Amino acid sequence: MKNNGFDRLILFLQKLEKPAIDYSLAHHRDEAVMVIVAVPGERWEIEFLSDGSVEVEKFVSNGEIAGEEALSELFDRYSERDETNGDLAQKIELTNAIK
Repeated sequence: MKNNGFDRLILFLQKLEKPAIDYSLAHHRDEAVMVIVAVPGERWEIEFLSDGSVEVEKFVSNGEIAGEEALSELFDRYSERDETNGDLAQKIELTNAIK
């Protein structure tokens, strides 16, 4: 494989396409392009950095599937609390909109 980071990225994408592995591209850091690969039970985030290095992070499912009620955990953990603006009312509105 070539040392050029762009060439390495292109070769990797071609390798994914041969067996028809689905992927998407993202750009979250100035010096990197991320390839997001989703396969059953796993998500891989592969970043090709401008210095030619590659970073890989894997997220593996434990196999448990939750119902819609689990969505409240998402908002409880990652929404900023705004005590003065009726945060609870906003969550209820969002939950009702999802139903």
